Amino acid sequence: MSGPLLDYVLGLADDALISAQRMGWWISRSPQLEEDVAMANIGLDQLGQARSLLAYAGEVEGDGRSEDCLAYLRDEREFRNVKLVERDQRDFGVAMARLLIFSAWQSELYAGLVRSTDPTLAGVAGKAVKEVAYHLDHARHWVVRLGDGTEESHARMQAALDAEWPWMEELFDGSTVDAGLVADGVAVDPAGLRDGVLTRVEAVVAEATLTVPQVSAAVGGGRRGLHTEEMGYLLAEMQHLARSHPEAAW
Repeated sequence: MSGPLLDYVLGLADDALISAQRMGWWISRSPQLEEDVAMANIGLDQLGQARSLLAYAGEVEGDGRSEDCLAYLRDEREFRNVKLVERDQRDFGVAMARLLIFSAWQSELYAGLVRSTDPTLAGVAGKAVKEVAYHLDHARHWVVRLGDGTEESHARMQAALDAEWPWMEELFDGSTVDAGLVADGVAVDPAGLRDGVLTRVEAVVAEATLTVPQVSAAVGGGRRGLHTEEMGYLLAEMQHLARSHPEAAW
């Protein structure tokens, strides 16, 4: 079974799940010990959001697939996350620029979804909106620290922001959400989040003495299952154990 609500819930779930996977890569690789803990906690928050949403997606689908099945046994074309979260982020500046954009978007999204007429989505949003407020503040701290730091840190933070900025546009693509869900108060119109997100992000960019990038938007398609090359490698790592031992339990 598929439908507008399932697609919407899977999109939000996959955004959080794939971002959590990328954040987890930083554990033991962060620039300082406390940052290992912070990145792990942020990733766990996102994983918790993903679990709740994937469990709900399984209920909506009605085919008996659990959150684990949806996370580990779907192929690349079945994932509905935006391309922003799936790309490699082994540069710390890139990780913080992405977290700034993504958490600003999630802050606006969940602030809207707490009023959803769907009680499950409203419940998930009520908890998540508090979590992403911390994520946004954490990203702001590092973007300002690096942007308004040394000449080298400033240049690298600007380069990171320039690299991530083109992928932001897909977050606001209203064509990916069924108009009926928005009209019924179930979903939030992505296009309506643009001003709030840009206000949040551009305030941090100014505080960090950085420049808002003037770049063309990257090609989207993640909500339709069209992903970057890096998505396949990410899924191969994330899904390897579950696919190798499908009946395992622990």
